[in-house]
Amino acid sequence: MNTGTPLIQLDDVAKQFYRKGQAVLACRNINITINRGEFVSIVGPSGCGKSTMLNMIAGLMRPSAGTITYGGEAVKDLNRRAGYVTQRDNLLPWKNVEGNVGVALEVTHVDRETRRRKVQEYINLVGLSGFEKHYPAELSGGMRKRVGLARTLIYDPETMLMDEPFGALDAQLKLILHDELLKLWERTKKTIVFVTHDLTEAVSLSDRVIVFSSRPGRIKLVQDIDLPRPRNVFKVRFTERFGELHEKLWSALEEDMKHGEDV
Repeated sequence: MNTGTPLIQLDDVAKQFYRKGQAVLACRNINITINRGEFVSIVGPSGCGKSTMLNMIAGLMRPSAGTITYGGEAVKDLNRRAGYVTQRDNLLPWKNVEGNVGVALEVTHVDRETRRRKVQEYINLVGLSGFEKHYPAELSGGMRKRVGLARTLIYDPETMLMDEPFGALDAQLKLILHDELLKLWERTKKTIVFVTHDLTEAVSLSDRVIVFSSRPGRIKLVQDIDLPRPRNVFKVRFTERFGELHEKLWSALEEDMKHGEDV
């Protein structure tokens, strides 16, 4: 694990929206440092600004206060060094797996032979060999998620921003994709910032878990996940240390659990 110069830095960040003329403070006083190659998860109640934070790191939103730097430079526009994977896969229904995975190379005018080779490489990487000609409507939910991952990975972002990418999947399929994601992470050494409501998911995958309070979101706890790597997601949840970490995170989260809508 590379714990050298921070890759992502949030200093006293706040974000305020206006809805129907009313000010809504999504988050405030957010101070986070993420190093290259780290897998960091963000958990918290609905509406606490988790997705807003990802959007600001991605350069899709500007903070109302504070600063966000990436690689030592202020994030002012779209952050092209970060790939974004959302809960919705947003696949193009008229393109097959090859077409969806290769869309970023197509719009950047990568030549056809290079595009074909790289598309096949990333289809193989996410375990979809044999499904190249299938369209989104012909794929299972898990396969669609794999296509989305390959589509993001193919342009080689150094950071993956992941906003509840497995939230709508059943428990068994989530476990399988957790295992695949960790293998990809170990192979590519990318930095991952992962938003989730699922504490078990966060502990299973992460180097650190950051707990947000209810809105306006602020950091309540930063917890190192000192479980050994490489990590077996199918077995690690049954260890004593996993239970201890889960209980500590749940205690920090429990008092702020409220229903609402993410902003």
